Amino acid sequence: MLKKQVVKAKKIAKITFELAQSEIQSEISAQLPVENVFLVGEFNDWDTAATPMKYSQKKKAYAVTLELEPGNRYQFRYLVNGDYWCNDWAADDYVPAEYGPDYVVEYSVVDTPEAA
Repeated sequence: MLKKQVVKAKKIAKITFELAQSEIQSEISAQLPVENVFLVGEFNDWDTAATPMKYSQKKKAYAVTLELEPGNRYQFRYLVNGDYWCNDWAADDYVPAEYGPDYVVEYSVVDTPEAA
């Protein structure tokens, strides 16, 4: 799930990325304990350890808020336990990424709102 806010004074878009624990379990098709979740995307040069997400017991979800440039598109995915990739099924769009002729995945896309 994506929550968006424009901070006009700073000319930035605050985007909260949220991944419910129930979505993780359905994505990885296993009842594995979740040790860590990272947000990985164009905004952090696809660094798999740069943006950890924090767990909220109340929401039963992992979340992180980033300040991004308004009016842009960013591709991203979630990395669970360093092994399992998940998409955000409430993303603004999805784009295919090919890793050879027999392996295609989709990246989630967030569109940051324009600063007025």
